[in-house]
Amino acid sequence: MTRIDFYLLTSADPGLRLDYACRLAHKAWIKGHRVYLNCTDAEQTETLDRLLWRFRADSFLPHGLAADDPAQAVVCGHGDPHAAHNDLLINLADNTVESFSRFSRLAEIVVEHDPIRLPARERFRFYRERGYPLQTHQIRTAG
Repeated sequence: MTRIDFYLLTSADPGLRLDYACRLAHKAWIKGHRVYLNCTDAEQTETLDRLLWRFRADSFLPHGLAADDPAQAVVCGHGDPHAAHNDLLINLADNTVESFSRFSRLAEIVVEHDPIRLPARERFRFYRERGYPLQTHQIRTAG
């Protein structure tokens, strides 16, 4: 059964979600996991792609876009993840990914901004009502 983690960032800045997604993806990749970063749309996917190239000055996170190279170990995209991925799903969209249950783990990143927080609460209820194991992590952010 998919383990679901909600990372609750103590910030209202929606941009911090992408920064934290990069950190999670990097940590998972270092441990040998395959990661699919599910974005809201093409614009967010492109923004995350650029951020993944430069989020850390001291290391490199090889990744690809789902539309171009869906078999990479770390992939950014929007829509249904490619079948090559079933390890870690990082969801940055406002909806539940239909195929989330084929993943070992799902990470939801939430900030204190109602357009992000309220749909996340609905997803939390959705998962809980279906009996998925849920973990919440309070993440303090600077500022």
